[in-house]
Amino acid sequence: MKAAVLFSGGKDSALAALMLARDYQVELNTFVFDQHHPLPAVEAAAEALSLPLIRRTFGIALRDRLVAMIRQCGYPNDAINLVHRYAINALAEEYAVVGDGTRLNDRVPMLTFGEVQRIEAKYGCSYVRPLLGFGRTEVNRLVDRLLIVQYGESSTLQNGDYEHELRDAFIMQGADPSAFFPQRHEQSLVCGMK
Repeated sequence: MKAAVLFSGGKDSALAALMLARDYQVELNTFVFDQHHPLPAVEAAAEALSLPLIRRTFGIALRDRLVAMIRQCGYPNDAINLVHRYAINALAEEYAVVGDGTRLNDRVPMLTFGEVQRIEAKYGCSYVRPLLGFGRTEVNRLVDRLLIVQYGESSTLQNGDYEHELRDAFIMQGADPSAFFPQRHEQSLVCGMK
């Protein structure tokens, strides 16, 4: 049975994909807003995991809506949760099993229990979060055993996180994204398997 995993190229989504690959035929799915947005680092991460990558496009209109939402709120959490919900719903329309790399102590992106129940009931799918019972310490311990990972600040590491294109949209509008996004927020990018 196929399972779709939302994939940023980072350690959490990679570890979740590896866990699900034991029982399912995993297809990695990365969403972009701009169909021309390059993803070479994400493609390399998927290749390192030996799992197929499917690129999906939300469209610029959603990106612009999220940027406006972030400007209005003053922080990105609600916008990131909204786009994550859209991604899960889009995959749930096609797959019986949908997964992601959200962890026990994540705040963003994180769907509520009620949102998960609605998605599963609406689409008849299973929304699987294999890392939900794992805190950051244990995820890092497992990642250190299995993966080669590069770390860097969100603004410099080119993984497939929604944040990159949103930051770029702020810059294109002449706004400083650092006024809205957390400072020194570290991201990860999988470079290989051990």
